[in-house]
Amino acid sequence: MILITDDLCARLLANGASDTETDHVPVVKLFDPTGAATWLLSELAADGDTLFGLCDLGVGFPELGSVSLAELQSVKGRLGLGIERDRYFKAEFPLSVYAEAARLCCRITQDERLLRQAADALASPHSELPPDTAEQPRR
Repeated sequence: MILITDDLCARLLANGASDTETDHVPVVKLFDPTGAATWLLSELAADGDTLFGLCDLGVGFPELGSVSLAELQSVKGRLGLGIERDRYFKAEFPLSVYAEAARLCCRITQDERLLRQAADALASPHSELPPDTAEQPRR
């Protein structure tokens, strides 16, 4: 299976070439068909190999980071199967929402309720902590 089609590659490269920091919507979802590893990728560097996105190796600690396309293409898991692309994946939220939902449930999820909760949490202003009273003199 071709992990990144020409169309997907063009979209990933365009996101990667952006001059401003943008919270892109993931372009492609890759996964290990015999394990729990999943990648939601939003950018491709000009080198044509370095992808950026939300990476989850299936051990409970998904994180934003980079991964090598060549390395993903070379992986052979159990039964000799390689990494595959979810042909039906269509992102509905920016990468930060998927990252927040993954932080909350310790894995990449596409659960609509969890994603909406994460989106709402990111959209609401963060409350400020009360002033530090340790520095104030006692009366």
